[in-house]
Amino acid sequence: MTATVGVSAGIDHADSLMLIERHTEVLDLLASGATLTDVLTAVAIALEDLIPGSRCSVLLLDPSTRRLHHGAAPRLPSRYMSEIDGVTIGPDVGSCGTAAHLRTPIIAEDIRFDSRWVAFRELAAAHGLRSCWSQPIFGRSGAVLGTFAVYHLEPHVPTDRELRLVGRFVHLSGVAIEHAGLFGALADSEERFRRAFEDNAVGMALTDLHGTLTKVNKALQVMLVCNESELLDRRLTELVHPDDRTAAAAALCIPARPGAQGSGHDGVDSIEFEARLEASDGHLVVVAATVSAVRGADGRPAGLCVNLLDVTQRRAAQAERLARREAEAARRTAEAASRAKSDFLAALSHEIRTPLQAVTGFTELLQNLDLSAERRRLALHHIEGAAGHILALVDDVLDIAKIEAGALTLQNEVVDVAVLVDEVVELLRPLAAKRSVMLRTEPTDRVGAPDAAGDAADRVCADRRRLRQVLINLVNNGLVYNHSGGWVRVTVTTTDGTTVEVTDSGPGISNELQERLFQPFDRLGAEIGGEPGAGLGLALSRALTEAMGGHLTLRGGPGGGTTASVSLPGIRCSAGSAGTAGTADPAVVPIRS
Repeated sequence: MTATVGVSAGIDHADSLMLIERHTEVLDLLASGATLTDVLTAVAIALEDLIPGSRCSVLLLDPSTRRLHHGAAPRLPSRYMSEIDGVTIGPDVGSCGTAAHLRTPIIAEDIRFDSRWVAFRELAAAHGLRSCWSQPIFGRSGAVLGTFAVYHLEPHVPTDRELRLVGRFVHLSGVAIEHAGLFGALADSEERFRRAFEDNAVGMALTDLHGTLTKVNKALQVMLVCNESELLDRRLTELVHPDDRTAAAAALCIPARPGAQGSGHDGVDSIEFEARLEASDGHLVVVAATVSAVRGADGRPAGLCVNLLDVTQRRAAQAERLARREAEAARRTAEAASRAKSDFLAALSHEIRTPLQAVTGFTELLQNLDLSAERRRLALHHIEGAAGHILALVDDVLDIAKIEAGALTLQNEVVDVAVLVDEVVELLRPLAAKRSVMLRTEPTDRVGAPDAAGDAADRVCADRRRLRQVLINLVNNGLVYNHSGGWVRVTVTTTDGTTVEVTDSGPGISNELQERLFQPFDRLGAEIGGEPGAGLGLALSRALTEAMGGHLTLRGGPGGGTTASVSLPGIRCSAGSAGTAGTADPAVVPIRS
């Protein structure tokens, strides 16, 4: 809001010159930061000089209480002003209270006979006041800010000149009151920021756009064991540990960019990062830093505000908790491994003892009895079978040891998966018949015909013996963990690579147990409706499948049977090519344990 001074009806040239002079004085006071009381006092005195015999007052309205309070009254009795201070505005509250209430000028030519002055008539008479006219002071928004009153010691009706003069100074008073409100809000804001900055328990600093410290609070000085003079004019990055310096410098640049205009613009107003600061006594302080742009009048970044929260103890506590959790997890893992190996050793002892007893028993029969040729042949057959079982068990244990060592030898060759499946099925038909389980294969589903070289889509590069071992294990599991009258179906598909699926009608396996089946030494046979084995079959089968570039998975749930799926990549091996068919070179393949 600006004051406008001009020559109009009722105001002569001398008045105009004095108005300009007095307006200038008041504006100078505003520019110099003078208090509102001083500015309003200057306004009142200026008008009193222009209207001889007048006594002026400015009252300020508190909108929350609707009460008028003393603003300035240089030539009115102080006791009178104290008596009317805090009066509530209303329709019959003197000239000022009524003017503020009705939002219109109120003229009381003679206070003794004016009905609006009944409550204050004696007070005015005691101080010799006979007339008063009051005009509301409006702000830019139209709200009433206060009143401007002119008193005389005798009955008086304002002339046109006096009304116009009062109008000019009422306007100037509104400018002063609103300026004081803005200035006061700014001063309050600055004080709040000062207190928030200086008294904050978090380390805080102000820097220029290059990160040079211009102001630091007490908490940051304590954190870094430095006084203010040792920190000012230093780059913030100089305080950062060398290993974190590059990242910190990059973070400081982001809010300082000219394009950093906050939400909806090209940049960001603030950024967070973590770094280590070097205190003057040599110890490191881990801080969580927040860097925000401080904007100038043009809205562009003019500096940076940095908050540095000391999280050293928090990070140490987190590291300690993590270490304890890792130690506890390692302990539980070691205990679980120990229990699993103990169970495995017990199972291994049982698995070896049973065929060894057979070997020992038949050996004693051969030594002590004169058996017929047929009975000797049967005894030797049983000894051979028991020895084969022990050898197979030892081979599995050795394979597990190789897996744990991280390497296994594979002999790659061209393998016709469909043919190999037929061999495995024929091998296990006697077991299927013994357990009254139907074992069948589905016709191979080939996508595309064999090429000119005779390669079928279901031929893969693999270790034939190892793949056969995997398929035997899966089909055997389907037969063993089944019921009389059940079935096992083996299917080969070559849609994308080659997949062998072994599906059974057994009791199924819960999701919780499926992954445990692939853990070495974990014997779950009894939990899935069968006899516990050594706990090696599926673990070894998955490791071998992955060594050949494939995947072994289980799916199905309780009561719905189980499907074991072996997927191998669709690799075409040309005879005689290095490292594939036609070569007998072993490949040492890392195995995940």
